[in-house]
Amino acid sequence: MSEGRKYDGFLPGAHRIEAIGQGAFAFGGVSHVGSLLLLPDGVRAIAATRFSDVDEAVLAPLFALPRGDVDLLLFGCGPSLQPVSAALRRRLLDAGVRCDPMSTGNAAQTYSILLGEKRRVGALLIAVA
Repeated sequence: MSEGRKYDGFLPGAHRIEAIGQGAFAFGGVSHVGSLLLLPDGVRAIAATRFSDVDEAVLAPLFALPRGDVDLLLFGCGPSLQPVSAALRRRLLDAGVRCDPMSTGNAAQTYSILLGEKRRVGALLIAVA
């Protein structure tokens, strides 16, 4: 993974994932070690290290966006698929957001493809060492 410029925890705008590996992601000319929340308004570092750490507070930036900015949230759950809790799934649906959990690698790749298609997509990616 390239060393890119320093990432301070927020990069404005939507950016596709350019590379993934060793617990890090490259996007928008920067690299970051750790988990990310990617939304139309920017890429945010998040403290979650396991999918079980993900709750409404972690997703607060998503819920703060205007309804319709994100139709689909991809969950990169780590090395393998994990279920989204019924309460979190219901909260997302109430906000007009469908969710699709999968491995982090698959979520990063799918996110980049859908973003390239100009879809209203977001992703939460748990870093995998």
